[in-house]
Amino acid sequence: MRDDPARHAGAVSPGRTSRQVFLFLQGPISPFFADIASALEARGHRCLRVNLCFGDWLFWRRPGGINFRGSREKWPAFVADLIDREGVTDLVLLGEQRFYHKVAIAVAKARDLNVTVTDFGYLRPDWITFERDGMSGDSCFPRDPQAVLDLARTAPEPDLAPRYRDSFLTQVVWDMAYHLMSNWLWWLYPGYRSHQVHHPALVYLGTGLHMLTARRTGPKGDALVRSLREAGTPYYVMPLQMENDFQLRAYSPFFDLKTPIHTVLRSFAAHAPAGSRLLVKVHPLDPNIRNWRRIVRRSAQKWNVADRVDYVDGGNLAPMLEGSQGVVTVNSTVGMWAMRAGKPIMTLGAAVYDVDGLTYQGSLDRFWTEAQPPRADLWNAFVKAVVANIQIRGVYYAPEGLAAAVEAAAARLDLANDAWLDVRSRAARRREAPEAQPALGAIEAMQNA
Repeated sequence: MRDDPARHAGAVSPGRTSRQVFLFLQGPISPFFADIASALEARGHRCLRVNLCFGDWLFWRRPGGINFRGSREKWPAFVADLIDREGVTDLVLLGEQRFYHKVAIAVAKARDLNVTVTDFGYLRPDWITFERDGMSGDSCFPRDPQAVLDLARTAPEPDLAPRYRDSFLTQVVWDMAYHLMSNWLWWLYPGYRSHQVHHPALVYLGTGLHMLTARRTGPKGDALVRSLREAGTPYYVMPLQMENDFQLRAYSPFFDLKTPIHTVLRSFAAHAPAGSRLLVKVHPLDPNIRNWRRIVRRSAQKWNVADRVDYVDGGNLAPMLEGSQGVVTVNSTVGMWAMRAGKPIMTLGAAVYDVDGLTYQGSLDRFWTEAQPPRADLWNAFVKAVVANIQIRGVYYAPEGLAAAVEAAAARLDLANDAWLDVRSRAARRREAPEAQPALGAIEAMQNA
């Protein structure tokens, strides 16, 4: 599992000076990247940022900003020239699957530069993911259970008690400012093409209406769970993800959310124990652009389990998971909630927690009757290793937690601290030995049904 020493993420490559040059691309819609840049420059490093749209400029507004107004076709040459001309040593960005980011990462990797990716934490509520190469399917975190145990052996005992509160209101306001103003002022960056699937105004309207209706439908979901638990009715949970989420689009074999719904319901109908039920829970921030309730109902009717499948919109997730027989997900972080509750979990895509001993490694059809709860020792080791290596403490949107996250991020980015996880990235391992896609057979069978 060890990387070649010359590729060790914590080591300064031959010929480099101790002064690093950071290139930031798109990040969280908050001052997170700008504040990290200030902290790094205070340490003697240099920081640059490419603004691809007005929102990028809005949340940078400090020295080092470079506006790119060209087309996608011009981006590869632009970013390669910038990296070479400025002597960039490190690339920092949010997620690695956006077009502009994928191109920049390829350029950086060809030059043996460090690439750091951040996003919301694998652990909640006040953790941020901060790791090398990529996340989920490209995460540097090992899947081998012994490697996880070895990492945990030298890791300190984590303090998991919530320390910082984030601000959902601030997140909403900043998100709307970023996307709507970028959309309205598109002519300032005429060549920019967003990774977003739907127009932001449509998403905000749909999400707002959904959150309002969830206040009415949520109690119904809670009542359903209580009735099932009181009656002793066995049930499974399928948490839906956002269809525009790169976790689904890049780290699973599915092209949309409708396909895994059909895949799971068909398997449930044919192989789940008689008398058991399946609760399909929609994501709380889903904009309802697609009618998931109708899609779930029609799928249940198609597989003759309409009387055993429930669509849940809102409600308390914790008791729903605690009373379940298990959870099937593409790669949602809800899977980690389920493991924390000691419930069997099946992933249909690539997930950082898809480790033998934590998740069920067999087929979906056999999951319903054969899956076992996660190993308690391995789960504890997993949490310790994740916290120590690929998470930092803090939040994006509230001042105190943001300041803590900035300090932790700057300390980790400074190579002098040698704080990076020294295992081969999953991307590199996959290039050497391509991994099987566990759900592909089910999808092919679905398409041929």
